[in-house]
Amino acid sequence: MDKKGTAGKGTVANERAGNGKVANGTAEETRSEVYAELAALGPYGVHPGHALITMVEPHPGHEHAYNRWYEDDHYIAGAMAMPWMFSGRRWVATRDLQLLRYPEKSAVAQPVTAGCYLSTYWITQGRYADHMRWTVGINKRLNRDDRVCQDRTHVFTAFQDHETTVYRDGDTGPRDFHALDHPYAGLVLQVVDAETPEARGELLEWLRTRYLPGKLAGSPAAMVTVFHPTPLPGDRMTYVKQVEGVDVRLTLLWFLEADPRDCWEAHFTGLGEAVGEGGLGRVELVAPFVPTVPGTDLYVDQLR
Repeated sequence: MDKKGTAGKGTVANERAGNGKVANGTAEETRSEVYAELAALGPYGVHPGHALITMVEPHPGHEHAYNRWYEDDHYIAGAMAMPWMFSGRRWVATRDLQLLRYPEKSAVAQPVTAGCYLSTYWITQGRYADHMRWTVGINKRLNRDDRVCQDRTHVFTAFQDHETTVYRDGDTGPRDFHALDHPYAGLVLQVVDAETPEARGELLEWLRTRYLPGKLAGSPAAMVTVFHPTPLPGDRMTYVKQVEGVDVRLTLLWFLEADPRDCWEAHFTGLGEAVGEGGLGRVELVAPFVPTVPGTDLYVDQLR
């Protein structure tokens, strides 16, 4: 199996049978007894206190291999199988969706159309540090075992802390911890930068109490989750660049009950105007996506 689009070595032949040994009979230490101790410690609520939001561009000619690698291996081994990452979903921007993005000069994506796949994951509140220790370790292992697709570029990858969620319908409907499991028809990623670190709190409060409630009313968006990015650890993988704008940036995820193409003009073309006019900050990216269909290559031929 090759490292570009498949699981590679260290998968089937090395899967443990559940008794501390791998399937081929070779003993492997798993420290199973430690799991019972860890289960009794720390928070274990359902609130998405943290998120991993990662927008990636597969290199031209490697779109199919990238998608198969992510679907068949990395989404599970590099994400959902990890402790405290309790929900995930992949999204895709076909070429027509990429062309809807703005602003043209974006501090997030250069060009603004870069990053046709978006993956979003929720992490249990209070478990960020625990998850990060595991994720750094597992990604080092995946690299050693040739289970990482190198033919891609991370356009916008950041772990983020949850700030607030604003709902269109109040207490009616799915909560934010359901958002990645509910069959939403689309998602809009919006990145907003405050003018200064001190102004980010004011920008957040304005979004939460004034701007978002008004924009959500009567719209196809059921909720907006708001996060702020955190710095990546120093021992991260070298192909993932350090997060920019951690002191001023807010990341908004708009969860849509309609295809973004059907409601773009009416609801999403002016998301940057009010922010800029109020002097509170500037919009650096507004990008629509639709959900991928797990286990398939749907949309892979519509990316270019």
